[in-house]
Amino acid sequence: MKILISNDDGIDAPGLAILERAAALISDDVWTVAPEGNRSGYGHSITLRRSFRIERRHPRRFACSGTPADCVIAAMQWVFEASETPDLILSGINEGRNVAEDVAYSGTMAVAREAALVGIPGIAFSMPRDAGPIEGEGLQWLANRIEGFWCARDEWAHEGHWLSVNLPRRLPAPLRAAQIGRDKVAKRAIIHRQDANSADIEPLADRDYAARDGDENSLVDGGIASVTRLHWMGHAGVPESLLWETAARARQA
Repeated sequence: MKILISNDDGIDAPGLAILERAAALISDDVWTVAPEGNRSGYGHSITLRRSFRIERRHPRRFACSGTPADCVIAAMQWVFEASETPDLILSGINEGRNVAEDVAYSGTMAVAREAALVGIPGIAFSMPRDAGPIEGEGLQWLANRIEGFWCARDEWAHEGHWLSVNLPRRLPAPLRAAQIGRDKVAKRAIIHRQDANSADIEPLADRDYAARDGDENSLVDGGIASVTRLHWMGHAGVPESLLWETAARARQA
């Protein structure tokens, strides 16, 4: 099994090293293409109208000047030949939870989403900032979960779907399906400088970790690893009143 790993915290992030170690327990064909520096909060942005650079650090390890999604693009377009694309793409382990609206903001999520867009099973991993080290039994638990997700891929890796796993502070741990939470991030900002015409604004990534029964925060805080299955095709119905022809007929009636 060929595994590609990326993240948004950067190629030197401790969480990336943990995920590489766990992947190496189940495969001898592990590759890493990760940003050269921190790209947290970049969402699913990609580099357009200019180039980004990818540089080999070790035989199967590359640093990328672009975004997390760019890392997957670089792997698919340059690192691997068309016949050698990865079987599984892993993202993380993110330093901090990825819950609720982080699905939109997180570069960690973007890696797994980009995997889904190119038809490869993708899994994003995150953990609280105050989590303990993952080693020994915890590392083996993580490897076993990755292998279990891989073996069950026909049940979840349908078109456009990926998994998001929020690890608790200690492993091993039970694993449970979670509801997406409603924990709001970036509710505050620092105004560093302002005048009548401009301001320098720094949004803060802090949150209050609001939890509802069965959502990601409630499980993580209870020492349980949470997993959600996400997809990029989500949409709701368009009200008939928004359609011009329907509105015109209503006025004529």
